[in-house]
Amino acid sequence: MQIARSETRVLVTGGAGFIGSHLTDHLAALGCRVTVLDNLVNGRRENLTAALATGRVTLVEGDITDAATCDRTIPGHDVVFHLACLGVRASLHDPYSNHQVNALGSLNLLAAARRAGTKRFVYISTSEVYGKALTFPLTESAATWPTTVYGGSKLAGEHYAAAYHECYGLPVTRIRPFNNYGPRAHFEGDSGEVIPRFMLGALAGRAPVVFGDGSHTRDFLFVQDCAEALVKIAETDALVGGLVNLGYGEETRIGDLGRLVLAATGRTDLKVEFATERPGDVPRLWVDPAKLRAATSWRPRTTLAEGLRITLDYYKQIYAANPRCLEQMTAKNWEKK
Repeated sequence: MQIARSETRVLVTGGAGFIGSHLTDHLAALGCRVTVLDNLVNGRRENLTAALATGRVTLVEGDITDAATCDRTIPGHDVVFHLACLGVRASLHDPYSNHQVNALGSLNLLAAARRAGTKRFVYISTSEVYGKALTFPLTESAATWPTTVYGGSKLAGEHYAAAYHECYGLPVTRIRPFNNYGPRAHFEGDSGEVIPRFMLGALAGRAPVVFGDGSHTRDFLFVQDCAEALVKIAETDALVGGLVNLGYGEETRIGDLGRLVLAATGRTDLKVEFATERPGDVPRLWVDPAKLRAATSWRPRTTLAEGLRITLDYYKQIYAANPRCLEQMTAKNWEKK
């Protein structure tokens, strides 16, 4: 299926969020007509400023937990990229809402897509479904042992998507992205991610705080590379009905990441600090990208060093514009306020 055409109409749920807004930018640049469905709880309208200015993007404020909203919004779209979710830290203090959005919301969208005759439904899952996996690097056949309600609810959505393909013939592709980073990544509240939190803290003279002993690893993928990959995967007919991992293919220790950020910000006066491990924290994530590379021509273009430089330039602007932005960050951002 070719998506990069002016007549292709695409719906992106969660399209005002971090990954979703970059995907929306990329789709608009390809010439697609894009509708973003977002309740703006975690997403931000300003993430879509450039996309909306193209005239190719429309924002619909709505919630995927409302079945009627899904039924109103999906018809007329050829492709659905489903990214809307509540994240891993939110699941620790509000597991029920996490389930409602990630599992029930996904089921609402799948049912609406079936009724609307959607040509391609792309379910964006998470590497968190692997949980405490034991064999690395991770292939798609690795056992799934999620450690949080977030991982469990995203896995439930995966199974719902697979069931809609098996039972009703809905053309579904399931993708497990590994850790994204880059401009627009959340630093605030329970959505705050490690790289922007490290960067803003260092700019303000605060040492990076690593939960655990620093040995936890993640496979970091630059967000614009991810957006390009999502489209390539969606266009690949051979992946319909299947599942594919999406990552860079290298693992980085979080302790080392803290030191990389300090070096990038020039804060040689600071050292990484360590704190008690977070509950449910997955100890290791490292992807084997062989299936993705065999099925598509996509390859990541941005190294971690280059991606950190681009990301730091963005957060320098954020900090310069509002030095008090650090007040939106909490140390233990998984705890209920």
